[in-house]
Amino acid sequence: MRLTLAAAALLLVAGLAAVVQSRGGGGRIWAQYEDEMQDPVEDPPDARRKGEFVQGRLRYRSPLDGRGFGGYARWGIDANKGDRVFLSILARLTRIDVQPVEHIADIDSDDMFDLPWMFAVSVGDWELSAPQAARLRQYFDRGGFLMVDDFHNDREWARFMEGLRKIDPAAEVVELDDASPVFHVLFDLKERLRVPGANVVGGSGIERGGAIPQWRAVLDRRGRMTMAVCFNMDVGDGWEFADDPGYPEKFASAAMKLGANYVLYAMTH
Repeated sequence: MRLTLAAAALLLVAGLAAVVQSRGGGGRIWAQYEDEMQDPVEDPPDARRKGEFVQGRLRYRSPLDGRGFGGYARWGIDANKGDRVFLSILARLTRIDVQPVEHIADIDSDDMFDLPWMFAVSVGDWELSAPQAARLRQYFDRGGFLMVDDFHNDREWARFMEGLRKIDPAAEVVELDDASPVFHVLFDLKERLRVPGANVVGGSGIERGGAIPQWRAVLDRRGRMTMAVCFNMDVGDGWEFADDPGYPEKFASAAMKLGANYVLYAMTH
């Protein structure tokens, strides 16, 4: 009996240590990354419930990490409030079994291979090493889907394309037209609104000189979309500020519908 109790005590201590380690020593699941996030929030009560759909948030590197107001990293823009608001709305709008919290996938880990759908912001500032680009190439070759958002102007587009060329030198970016299946898989998006950042929503909606919104994509050899490219817009802000009375509902709704369509497309194509 003493040996059994001792073994049980050791298992309990080990289990508690694992929980603390997984939470980065804090009380929240992704506490270890909160210094890099723009808008960290408390975990929901069911945060540890598993779901069939898990949103990955790609944690990449940028030379601009920690610079500017707030000191957060570029990958952490809108995180993690934007992710959680979107996931809660996705669960309400669909019958998908949605996991309540995102999974942060570090670009140097193999976590992404367990995440068929990922989201990345400010990719006009990303900087990919050769091993990181190779891992992302493998992710796409295995059928992964990545939605990129919140980058603007020609300079940021060029920086994004530098990274894409490292991932796949043959990759081509195409414009999505009204007939593209992704705009009709759940919501019939015959008209699409530019989703502006909260910092410009009261003005022109143009951020950092990115005048014309573009809905673009990278396709594989079979014509399946592997990357959804939201250029000169800020869909993540539409998620993050959906509960803010100062942010117009029409933009938040457009952001939710677009994100939901991308999720359903990736799960059905």
